[in-house]
Order: sequence, then C-alpha cells, then structure tokens
Amino acid sequence: MVYVLLGTGFEEIEALTPVDLLRRAGAEVRTVGLNGKIVYGSHAIGVEADMVIDDLDISDAEMIVLPGGLGGVASIRGCTKALEAVRAVHAAGKFVAAICAGPTVLADLGLLTGVQATCYPGQISNMGDAVIVPGAACVTDGKIITGTSAGTATPFALALIEALKGSDAARAIADQIVIR
Repeated sequence: MVYVLLGTGFEEIEALTPVDLLRRAGAEVRTVGLNGKIVYGSHAIGVEADMVIDDLDISDAEMIVLPGGLGGVASIRGCTKALEAVRAVHAAGKFVAAICAGPTVLADLGLLTGVQATCYPGQISNMGDAVIVPGAACVTDGKIITGTSAGTATPFALALIEALKGSDAARAIADQIVIR
C-alpha cells in the first residue's frame, strides 16, 4: 500500500499526479487527510481523502509520499501521527518519497544524512546533511525518493512506479500518457 499524506495547503499536482499514475500502474494507493476527510490544497482545490490520519495503520505500507506546498508541509510538520508514520515506514525499510518542500521534513527527521536528494531550489538550505544533486528532477537513493517541484511531478511519479513495480511498468505508464 502507498500512503500519500494530504495536509491543508498541499501542492495539488505533486500529490495527485503520483496518485493517478501509481493507480494506473496497479499500485494500491490511499490518500490520508491530516486535517479531516476533505483537504484543501494550495490552490483551493478540495480533495476528499480516502482516510484520515487517525485511521492510518502503516503495517501494510510499501511507501509513504509527502507532497510539497508550504502549507501542506507545515501540516505534516505539525502532525505527530504523520511524522511517526514517516519514521516507522523508513525504519521498516520501505520507501519514503517527498517532493518540493516535502524533503525538508525528511531532513528534519534525520533521514537524509549522507543521502543524495533534491528539493525545491528555495529549500536547499533546509535540507540538513543531504547530498544535493543539482539540476535533478528526482533522485532515488536506496529507499528514499525525492523530487524537485510541481514541474517534475510526472518524472517523480514515474520514479515511484519504477521503485515499486519496476522499470518496465514505469516505461509502460510513460508510454500510456505519451510523455515527451
């Protein structure tokens, strides 16, 4: 199961592109509302989450995804249950993925020390001891996957598919959506 955390102010394209493409690839994905069942993104788009954080049981997690958006990232930082879930998924050796400002949460949790990563350019100073890969759309280092911004949501989502389903599945989805 892939869990995508949605906090008020999340960046819609960074959350919903991975949900859409992962589901096309056959992955089980559940969106998790941190501030209730209906969560509004940074552009006032309301999304009905599949579940709320109080119902999250990460025992079946294969991956947890943190979209960016400064409000959404602040919501994640302010939610103890969300932070505990990220730590637990990482400790279990499963995938932890974050895009835009989301990787700064991973840095705060000490998960990026010595790890190659990327983030929104204006957030690099908040990446702690991560090894920043300049100019990368997304970076996979072991079980950590990071993406740069809304403009890289599709390559980020394809990297998530590759991690879970393999390169053939990622290529098939890229062909299906006619990525250029």
